[in-house]
Amino acid sequence: MTKPLRTGITTGACAAAAAKAAAALYFSGRILKEVTVYNLQGQPILVPISEVRAVPGGAMAVVIKDGGDDPDVTSGLPVVAEVRPGGEGIKLCGGPGVGRVTKPGLAVPVGQPAINPVPREMILAAVREFLPPGQGAEITISVPGGEKVAGRTLNPRLGIVGGISILGTTGIVRPMSEEAYRDSLVPFLDVARSAGFNHVVLTPGRTGARAAVERYGFPADAVVEMGNFVGFMLERCAERGFEGVLLWGHHGKMVKIAGGIFHTHNRVADARREILASHAALMGADREVIARIMAANTLESVVELLAGCNLLSVYDRLACRASQRAMELVHRRLKVGTALLDLKGQILGLDRQAVEIGRKLGCRALK
Repeated sequence: MTKPLRTGITTGACAAAAAKAAAALYFSGRILKEVTVYNLQGQPILVPISEVRAVPGGAMAVVIKDGGDDPDVTSGLPVVAEVRPGGEGIKLCGGPGVGRVTKPGLAVPVGQPAINPVPREMILAAVREFLPPGQGAEITISVPGGEKVAGRTLNPRLGIVGGISILGTTGIVRPMSEEAYRDSLVPFLDVARSAGFNHVVLTPGRTGARAAVERYGFPADAVVEMGNFVGFMLERCAERGFEGVLLWGHHGKMVKIAGGIFHTHNRVADARREILASHAALMGADREVIARIMAANTLESVVELLAGCNLLSVYDRLACRASQRAMELVHRRLKVGTALLDLKGQILGLDRQAVEIGRKLGCRALK
């Protein structure tokens, strides 16, 4: 029997718990070994406190980040909160290891510490439990080691510098959460929108993104990774008012979209050979070629086969079909173009709308 995966605690819940323990020591003299904080749904989260002690002018507490069985790069980092009396209200600051926002479009304004709105509310609510009436406080959240691991997160590409973000909408880390990864991609759309782009390039991963920027000259902020979540990201683009999307990436992923597959992980669906074979047949490929496509070990060998048969234009046809299926998905709220690349980043096929969207993004290399 498979052992259930262990859940963890978000950086936001860690920060709230540390702030609560520090506030308890300073304002009531209580030393807490564990505290309960609450997410915005009212769910209690029990968090162990690693250390709590007085510091000059205030108190501090430490929680060790525990990501459970999730491969979380922040697991094991100390999340530190220092609480000191202040003027009116509660002021929340970011210390060493907490990133600072440098690009508009995120949930936190430019120049502010990267403490997202939900964790911010959890931290403030936790401290208010011990704050005397009429008393203000200043809270500083630090994550020693945060700057070092930040390079292994999405923060550098989002324009968050100097450390990690304090995140979490529920306070609980659910191992290998596809939903969490999917949602982490959406802020890149907001950055692109805030940078003034009405069109965006969606690509499955870093290889396609690098080719788009370094080889074809697309603006970096307009190129957004979508992972396997094609349909989800197209819907988010439509919601945000983008005029057009260029689907851009290796033909192995883009072919699936031509077949109406909008989650491209192979465990969900893999009809690449069938889609290629059917479109090749519509362009005149004979029975032997169709059989060889269906028996091919790799899609790269199919490219060689179609080149030898003078049928590489099938990739233009697939691009058109992928764009059509994508626009149908979002009820034509977006104009969509598609470009299919080979392993070297060269364009195998594209449609007219891909060229048009490319030009609107300042790329003249698409023809």
